[in-house]
This record gives sequence, structure tokens and C-alpha cells, in this order.
Amino acid sequence: MKEIRVGNGFDVHKLSDGKKIRLCGINIKNNKKLIGHSDADVGFHSLTDAILGALGEGDIGIWFPPSQIKWKNANSEIFLKKSLQLLKKKSFLISNIDLTFICEKPKISEFRNSMIKIISKICKIDSHKVNIKATTSEKLGYTGREEGIAVFTTVLIYKK
Repeated sequence: MKEIRVGNGFDVHKLSDGKKIRLCGINIKNNKKLIGHSDADVGFHSLTDAILGALGEGDIGIWFPPSQIKWKNANSEIFLKKSLQLLKKKSFLISNIDLTFICEKPKISEFRNSMIKIISKICKIDSHKVNIKATTSEKLGYTGREEGIAVFTTVLIYKK
């Protein structure tokens, strides 16, 4: 029997006045921006953490600590690619990815297909193995007040 593992990732970033938001590698025009040490791509951060979790390799903060200046404004694709290098090194493959945005704006459905294409290309998996969805928090809490965006990701991996 092949070894199968599940990983969960969660990330949240605060919003402030701005001109664009970067989500899963896509720059989206918006009247707010996400605040973070890197590019604050909450989607890629959550996915990276899910992969690292499935591998038993800690989290994004261990590999890319915000205390290190070299990660200031870094493209989060770097973080995702590192988790994929570890995945390959340990002889695992991704079975599927399920990523959920929790936000009032932007409306993720407009960007869903582009995000799936980017993730499937970076992860080198078929696009039908990547699912992206979104929900609001019914105007409750920090996401409901549009103070931040949260993402929860689950990934299933298996040994080659």
C-alpha cells in the first residue's frame, strides 16, 4: 500500500489601503492591499503550509522566517517551489489540492480559473486536481469587516 498523507494550511493577512492584492500569483486591482513581510500572497502561503504539513516539515515561518530581511517583499512562489522541492526529495506526489478563500472582496470566482492554471503549472499537476473556492463570513469578524483575507488549504499527497 502506498503511503498517503494529508496536510492542512491556514494563513491570514491584514488589509490596508492600496491598489492591488496578490492572490495565488495573480495581481488583482483593488482599493486595498495585503500586508505581510513578503508579497503577502495568502493563497500561496496557505498552500505552502499544507504541503509542508503533509511532509512533516514544519511551516512557512520555519523555512522563511519574517525576521530575515532576505524574505522582505519576496515573491511567495519561491516558498511554494521550496515545498515542492521537499515533496520531490521525499518521493511524494500531489493527489489533489483544495483551497478555500474566506473574504468579502475580491470575488474569487472571477479569478478562479487563472489561479487553478497557475497552481497546476507550478505544482506540475493536472488542473482538475486543483479546486479553488471562496466563502464570505456573512459580514462577521475581521474577514466580514474587510480587515483581512484568510485561506484554508488541504492537500493530499502520496508516495511514488
